[in-house]
Amino acid sequence: MKTSLGPLLYCWPKAQVIEFYQAVANSDIPLVYVGETVCSRRREVKFSDYLQIAKELTASGKQVVISTLALIEAQSEFSELKKQVDNGEFIIEANDMGAVEVARSHGLPFVCGPSINNYNAATLNKLATWGMQRFVMPLELSQQWLVSVVDALTPKRVEVEVFGHGYMPLAHSARCFSARHMGLAKDKCQTVCIQHPKGLLAQTQEAQPLLRLNGIQTQSASLCDLRDQQAIMQGLGVDYFRVSPSAMASIEIANDISKVTDNADALKCNGYWHQQAGLNMQS
Repeated sequence: MKTSLGPLLYCWPKAQVIEFYQAVANSDIPLVYVGETVCSRRREVKFSDYLQIAKELTASGKQVVISTLALIEAQSEFSELKKQVDNGEFIIEANDMGAVEVARSHGLPFVCGPSINNYNAATLNKLATWGMQRFVMPLELSQQWLVSVVDALTPKRVEVEVFGHGYMPLAHSARCFSARHMGLAKDKCQTVCIQHPKGLLAQTQEAQPLLRLNGIQTQSASLCDLRDQQAIMQGLGVDYFRVSPSAMASIEIANDISKVTDNADALKCNGYWHQQAGLNMQS
């Protein structure tokens, strides 16, 4: 089983993004996803910039995948999506069924991201006939689900990737939570999410961390950590263990997931993998 570095889910200044991927280029991470998956209004880093980053990462020996938006809401976004899919060089991660259809119609291979509702073997087998090379298991599913599905994949087993470390993207909305929090309309958001490099922490009335609000995306407040499940995943035939980046330290974790430890005070979870409530942490 190898490690992958998922797409950057937060809005960071362009200089910080460039610095981040320069460090990734100097790492031993074999598979890297790049691209904007959350909001098309985040224009600090444009698709042309991500394409250049992808080429530089490829030159450093990485396998690179272009990640696409998880929620297509406008014709302009669909037009940009078609340009991303038909980039002529890199496979894409489809995070919306619109991206799957564009890739299928062009006869291009693709990866299904975790926001695609792949809940049974019949769906996965159909997508494989359309060109799916690998799928990232939906975050709310379990080890037991994966066992049953992997055994039923036909005729040729596609690659399997599991979201193993990071803040989980749970949902996307047409509304922007970050803009609303600042009293701004979505269409005039001033890209305020750039002020929150790990999202806005939402708490319960008892001051317990509950969610992270990241623009139109809702994330887990707790850090998903399945590193102690690596041997089990490998036995199940999982090909890639995904680390979702939230800081420069994520590169070190993805570079050697067996050695690096998180802050001892970090709130963690692994419930979904064990068929429990997602925010649970089973030792």
